[in-house]
Amino acid sequence: MPHVVVAGGGIGGLATALALAQAGHTVEVLERKGEFTELGAGIQLAPNAFRALARLGLAEPVSAAAVHVDALRLLEGRSGAPLAVLSLDHAYRARFGLPYAVVHRSDLYRPLLDACQAHRRITLHAGVEVTGYQGGPDQVRALTARGPDRTADALIGADGLHSAVRAQLVGDGPPRVSGHTIHRAVVPMAAVPAELRSNTVTLWVGPGWHFVHYPIAGGSRLNLAITQDDGAREAVAGLPTEREQVLARFPGLHPAGRRLLELGRDWRTWVLCDRDATTTWTDGRTAVLGDAAHPMLQYAAQGACMALEDAVVLGDLLRDCPSARLAEQLREFASLRQERTARVQDVSRWMGREVYHPSDGAAQARDALLADMSADDLMDAVDWLHAHDARGATTLAAQ
Repeated sequence: MPHVVVAGGGIGGLATALALAQAGHTVEVLERKGEFTELGAGIQLAPNAFRALARLGLAEPVSAAAVHVDALRLLEGRSGAPLAVLSLDHAYRARFGLPYAVVHRSDLYRPLLDACQAHRRITLHAGVEVTGYQGGPDQVRALTARGPDRTADALIGADGLHSAVRAQLVGDGPPRVSGHTIHRAVVPMAAVPAELRSNTVTLWVGPGWHFVHYPIAGGSRLNLAITQDDGAREAVAGLPTEREQVLARFPGLHPAGRRLLELGRDWRTWVLCDRDATTTWTDGRTAVLGDAAHPMLQYAAQGACMALEDAVVLGDLLRDCPSARLAEQLREFASLRQERTARVQDVSRWMGREVYHPSDGAAQARDALLADMSADDLMDAVDWLHAHDARGATTLAAQ
């Protein structure tokens, strides 16, 4: 029975561990932090994510904790005028077969962690930092900061944006600082005036900025995230930020949006980073996935969804795979996932530039384009993304 080491215990790492254990492998997960936990607030999960979760046996617990929103709304950030509404009602469900929902990050992470802790083939190790690897024809050694190193039949780097596995495998240096700063806060729904509550993902878009909010934690809290294309050049992650500093950055926000923004108290700030797509995902018995392979800006709301897809594709390809074929199947995994994830990376950047943040003539062109789109047109536009079944690719590859 092949033994696989997974570097990284985030969403992608735990999903990968679960998929591989279900495929018949024994798995060790090495997490750099001192405990298995996930930072952040809200995550949007499209039907493609729920298809992957169903393959892992976790669609029901995640869905039970999620908020099944009624629509995705795009508003002009200064006037409040509606630009587009994608209803997530029965027509959307009939087309895509599964819901679109939003969750607190922990409501996705906790079921993954519980499933991994309960699985007899998975061992979790916190406080173990993978710093690189040594590959060989028959095994790979995961190098750790304080030892002992781990020898396995394969190593999967799911160690995120600043992946040590990628640093050695790809060698493309640190991630690129995007120049976009995002401020996040979560507020009790009880503090939100009734007239400002909605069971939607609502985006207010303005020149060089956008504001998104939606209910999470079973509707008990409101997730707030406001982003500015401010040219920031220094990466920060989770930096506590004064409320007045956040409010001062967005004086043009529509009064209704402003009232919601003012509810935020414990703001934290990130400067977004990403990388260009790469075709180098594997080195013998070592591979990367999730943010280690294809980190992306948040504008398509698909980062976690892509990591879940990666996990189930890899699990399918490695099902009952003998050790001698692991390197070959890792290469097949990369070939199946690279085009799709690169497209999502490109679309995420395009959405930030052309949909969320344009100004003047570019904003007018966006508004005119959206005004001509029907409900069916909007569903057609996301079909390639939301209708995707990650398992279908592996089924075709096996034929």
